Amino acid sequence: MIEYYARRAAEYEQVYAKPERQADLQQLRKRCREIFAGRDLLEISCGTGYWTECFAESAARILATDINPETLEIARAKPWKEGKVEFAVADSLALPDFGRHFDAGFAGFWWSHVPLERLQEFLAGFHARLTPGATVAFMDNRYVAGSSTPIHRTDEAGNTYQPRKLADGSSHEVLKNFPDKEEIRAVLASFTDKVEVVELEYFWMAVYNLT
Repeated sequence: MIEYYARRAAEYEQVYAKPERQADLQQLRKRCREIFAGRDLLEISCGTGYWTECFAESAARILATDINPETLEIARAKPWKEGKVEFAVADSLALPDFGRHFDAGFAGFWWSHVPLERLQEFLAGFHARLTPGATVAFMDNRYVAGSSTPIHRTDEAGNTYQPRKLADGSSHEVLKNFPDKEEIRAVLASFTDKVEVVELEYFWMAVYNLT
């Protein structure tokens, strides 16, 4: 999957141009600007910085990370206000000590790529980089027939996989899970007393504060 996203870097943001998804995306961008206003934000798996651009409108400070230098090169090249956004190479499943803790955290379209059997481990590691009471948000895809890439297999743990082809002609199998509202709440139950899960037509978003 790391190779897939490295190869996909140049065409990474094309998925956000789908006409039928624009109303959902507009709503999500508005919500993100509101919840991260004035925050010191840790964004993991930031890709090419599409959502970082949204947060930069209102957040006080952002550290955006990704495992792929190829996507970060595109993100760094965007026009950023001096001192507002930093980028760092980091594995979202094994985050390093950044030398400070953050009062907000975000991961967009990453939850779906975490193996089900590693979700609790991932969340514990992510939350360890945040302050008590920090605001956390996840955003990801819902499965919509005719819009989403079909699932072609499911493994013994229940993880689902999609076949994907890139503009360079390469073919890849990508782990992509599509949890429902109750599954999301169940996974987060040990980290928060209350989680808001919004399901739009094409996307879902979960927002909560660490307890």
